Amino acid sequence: MGRLRRSRTHHAQRDVHRAARTRARTRDLDQIQLIDLDPKNRAALEAQPLDFEKPGLAQHYCVECAKYFETDHALRSHWKSKVHKRRCKALREPAYTIEESERAAGLGREGKRPTSTTTAIDHEMAA
Repeated sequence: MGRLRRSRTHHAQRDVHRAARTRARTRDLDQIQLIDLDPKNRAALEAQPLDFEKPGLAQHYCVECAKYFETDHALRSHWKSKVHKRRCKALREPAYTIEESERAAGLGREGKRPTSTTTAIDHEMAA
């Protein structure tokens, strides 16, 4: 007999996967730590004006997870969830800074010799 199944059944799957990868982006941890958890910004995010485009009219917002909820009950149950608790635990660690990444790559100031201009200035100051 011949082939019963149609060939190329995964047509255009690559584009579907690409769209799914970029669809539901949330804020990164360092953005939340440096911007959203600041007391002034946090108060503004928790008391947002009515917005008809956002879920729950933007009245039920979890600052730690950067997520809107439809009802207050959904927000309160989210606060008790494992996902929220993991996110809070990750936010307790300090943010990874640019200086720290440069030190890890060997570009930091630690272990470097002073440049010739700084040594000339140091010699003049010592004299």
